[in-house]
Amino acid sequence: MSITAKNTVNAPSATATASPVNRLVHQVARPRGAARAEDFAFVSEPLPRVVAGTALVENLYLSVDPYMREMMDDGWALHAPLEGRSVGRVVESGTPELAVGDLVFHRHAWRTHALVRPEEARLLPRYEGVPLTAHLGILGGTGLSAWVGLTRVARLQPGEDLFVSAAAGGVGTAAGRLARHLGARRIVGSTGSPEKARRLTEELGFDAAFDYHQGQVADLLAKAAPDGVDVAFENVGGDHLEGAIAALRPHGRIAWCGAVAQYDRADQPPAAPRNLYDVVGKGLRLEGFLVREHLDARSELEDFAVPLLRSGALVSTETVVDGFDRIVEGFLGMMHGANTGKTIVRVVPEAA
Repeated sequence: MSITAKNTVNAPSATATASPVNRLVHQVARPRGAARAEDFAFVSEPLPRVVAGTALVENLYLSVDPYMREMMDDGWALHAPLEGRSVGRVVESGTPELAVGDLVFHRHAWRTHALVRPEEARLLPRYEGVPLTAHLGILGGTGLSAWVGLTRVARLQPGEDLFVSAAAGGVGTAAGRLARHLGARRIVGSTGSPEKARRLTEELGFDAAFDYHQGQVADLLAKAAPDGVDVAFENVGGDHLEGAIAALRPHGRIAWCGAVAQYDRADQPPAAPRNLYDVVGKGLRLEGFLVREHLDARSELEDFAVPLLRSGALVSTETVVDGFDRIVEGFLGMMHGANTGKTIVRVVPEAA
């Protein structure tokens, strides 16, 4: 029984465990516009030495996410390894809280090995029948963002209609999957190509979808949801937010999760919705949120999602890029829409 939907990009056969050194990726330049391969450099150094109170983790899976592009402007130091969600296995330990063989989640990413302290790592539960990648996808920050936006911010109710922007991305696909099991009646998504729009409706459970390049978002959404929607899960900003405001029924709600349209345009003023005052006129509620302020919701998500994952009723949509050498490629591809669902870099091929 399959419980994940994955696109896998093949890579070299070398494994991280065969290397006596730690391999890392540094950011070496601030992007001007879209990030480029030249903004990064691969670095090798000796494996970090385990001392009392630390453990050495071999990274198995690394997450690449849109928020990273925003952090590259001024949030991260140059010539240093980058931050991000990671899943790994403890291979050497100097603390009783992390035993050799433990699977852990941590945020020392963009490297093959990480030295962590217990307070920096979270032991991962071993859910039989649930793949490890789910802890970066539907059970990770991606799924948690979708869960918080739907249940705590928008408070989606059974029978309500939902619009999801950037619906073929990691958070977008998770929002669509979870909303269906929360009882949403009709789910509409926007995406960046006709092929992805087809996949949203034929494979990913959306009732309607459109390619936002084919016209004005407000017009395309009005055609896909002629009776309007009750809730919008917003990942894009700009014209998508404007379209969501136009489509929402009176007293509708917007859960604003991201603004991917702005991430490559930090030097330009953001495009504000021209119909923003309709938030007042229609009595709408627009609320932004950061998932890191809702980590206590993880147990809610796992209680809801794990049984569905085990039964096959819920699927984690993932694009897996094989090989640490391809992490930059995976990140840049994700930023340009090469993925469907959550993009994950598999560092150790046999980790599957």
